[in-house]
Amino acid sequence: MSEISGLPPLPGREPVMRALADICGPDFARTARSVDTVAGRRVSLVAVPGTDRAVAETVRLARQRGLAAMPRGSGSKIDWGAPPPGVDLLIDTARLSGMWHHRPTEFTAEVGTGTPVRALQAALALQSQRLAVDPPSPSATVGGMLAVNESGPLRHRFGTPAEQIDRISYVDVSGAAGESDGESGAPGPAEIDGVITSAAVRLQPLPQARRWVTVAVSTPLQVHNLVEETLAADLDPSGIEVDLPAPGVVRGAEQPPGSLAVLLEGVPGEVERRASRLAGVLAQGAEVSGIAPRWWGRYPFGARDVAMRVSVQIADLHAAVYALHDAAGESVPVRGSAGLGTVHAVLPGTLEPDRVEGILDSVRQVLLARSGEAVIVSAPVEIAREVEMAGRRSLF
Repeated sequence: MSEISGLPPLPGREPVMRALADICGPDFARTARSVDTVAGRRVSLVAVPGTDRAVAETVRLARQRGLAAMPRGSGSKIDWGAPPPGVDLLIDTARLSGMWHHRPTEFTAEVGTGTPVRALQAALALQSQRLAVDPPSPSATVGGMLAVNESGPLRHRFGTPAEQIDRISYVDVSGAAGESDGESGAPGPAEIDGVITSAAVRLQPLPQARRWVTVAVSTPLQVHNLVEETLAADLDPSGIEVDLPAPGVVRGAEQPPGSLAVLLEGVPGEVERRASRLAGVLAQGAEVSGIAPRWWGRYPFGARDVAMRVSVQIADLHAAVYALHDAAGESVPVRGSAGLGTVHAVLPGTLEPDRVEGILDSVRQVLLARSGEAVIVSAPVEIAREVEMAGRRSLF
C-alpha cells in the first residue's frame, strides 16, 4: 500500500474499480487525475454515483474495503478545515443534480445537492423566484454550500442556508439512508457525517429591483457608526457589507479607502425612495447604483492566504478588527457582514504556523469577554497541518 492510501498499488485496485463501475456505471468510476486532490495530495479513485441508492452502495463498499472517502461537489471548499492524512475515494456529487417537486405557489422545491447554486437560481428565475442564498464561492453546489453553511450578504435578511431548508436526505457513514429536518436533536446539514443527496428548500419571490447604497470608509470605528445609522433608519436592508482593504491605515490618493455597501430590494420606485433616503442618512458622498460593488459577495482571500473568520456582536466588531490589527502588527484586510458582525480577515500565507497561532490566540483573548469567536477556515496546507482549523471533515 502507498504511504497515504488504503488501497494496494495500481494493479491490485482493479477489483475495487470493477465494483465501483458496477455501482455507478462504467463511465462514472475512474482512477484519479491531477485535478483530483485534497490538501495538495492526489486521491486514488473517483466515483460519480447518479442515485441515492448508488451513493449508499458506494459508501458501503468504501466501508467494507477500509477506504477513506470524502464527498465532493465543485471542490471550491474541499481544502477548508484540517487536512486529512489521505483520501482514497472521492464521491463526486455532480450527477445528483436537478430540481423536482417545484411548487411555485407554495414556494417550495426539492433540489439535488450536486446542483450548482447558480444553475438553480437561473431555473428559479424563470418563475420569478429564488433561493435567498448567495455563497461567495462562484462554483458552489447546493451540497457544498450546506456542508459548511456558506453564507453571503443575503444572510443579513434571510438567514443562513441551513435556515432555509425544510428537510435534507443523506447517506450516513454506514451506507444507510436518512432524512432530517434539523429539529429535535436531528443533525443539521453541516453536522451530517456522510453524503447529503437532496434538500427540500423554501423559496422567495425574486425582487423586481435592487439598489446598492455605497459610501467610502477608512476605519473600523467609522464602519461601526455608519452601520448603527443604517439599522436605525429601519429600511429593511437585505445586506450590509464592508470592505476594508487595509483597516486602520491612513490612506493617500494611491490607496483608495474601503467601502460600506447596503443592499435594498423590492419593487421599483419604492426601492428608489428607500435608497435615496439611506444615501441622505449616510451622507459623506454616498452613491446609489443598480450594480453591486466589484467586491460584493466575494471572499477577500485566495488559496495561498490564511483566512480568519471573526464573529462578534455588531457593537464590538470594530474592537475585534482593531485587536486583529494590533496582534498582527500590520494592516489586515477584512471583508464581510458589518450588519451581522461576521467578517473574514486575510493574513499572509507566508507566516510561520506559530505566528498564525499567536495572532489567533491574541484575537480570541479580546473576543472572550465579548462573546465572540475567531477561527481559521482556510490556509495553505503547510500551515493548516500545524494550526487549529475550523470546520468538520466529512471523511469516512
